[in-house]
Amino acid sequence: MIVIDDKIISDDIIQREFVCNLSACKGACCVEGEGGAPLEEHELSILDDIYEDVKPFLTEEGIKVIEEQGKYVPFEAEYNDMSNQTGFETPLVEGGKCAYLNFDEKGIAKCQIERAWEEGIVNFQKPISCHLYPIRIKKYQNYDAVNYFKWDICSPACTLGKELQVPVYKFLKDPIVRKYGEDFYKQLCEIAETRKNEAENSKD
Repeated sequence: MIVIDDKIISDDIIQREFVCNLSACKGACCVEGEGGAPLEEHELSILDDIYEDVKPFLTEEGIKVIEEQGKYVPFEAEYNDMSNQTGFETPLVEGGKCAYLNFDEKGIAKCQIERAWEEGIVNFQKPISCHLYPIRIKKYQNYDAVNYFKWDICSPACTLGKELQVPVYKFLKDPIVRKYGEDFYKQLCEIAETRKNEAENSKD
């Protein structure tokens, strides 16, 4: 366990290795599961504001679901305990696919909010819970619990991470900095390096 300010971070964040392998998984985390992307409070109004700009990139079925159910929907009960940010998540198509996804020419599911961001149309990259995946954050009254979420559909990412020797916290540098800032990330790196050096010295 690692403690930085009011964040309690699982050792898995610095010990496990992970690099998304979209050619293998096809973006399955956007398609599988029982709930949409958990949303933070400030993200609700952002989705309201950017929807018309993102809409041209969405599938017809995604548009239909969003315009029938809303740009965000209440958490599914069984999913709510994973990340209790606001009680809202992105809506799903047929109980599985995120309504904000579309598929590229290789059949890979990709966030269309992020596509609009990449093209400079909106200034919001995507929900932070998506950006941080496979990190999940659960908020408590006095602290955030920062955990690694293990899912079998991400086994290709774990395999690639081991091959490239990239730990979770390094792969997710940008979203971690986006969420908690540069100083937090610097402290996390320092702790990870100290732990690594201690482990290596203990072998001598």
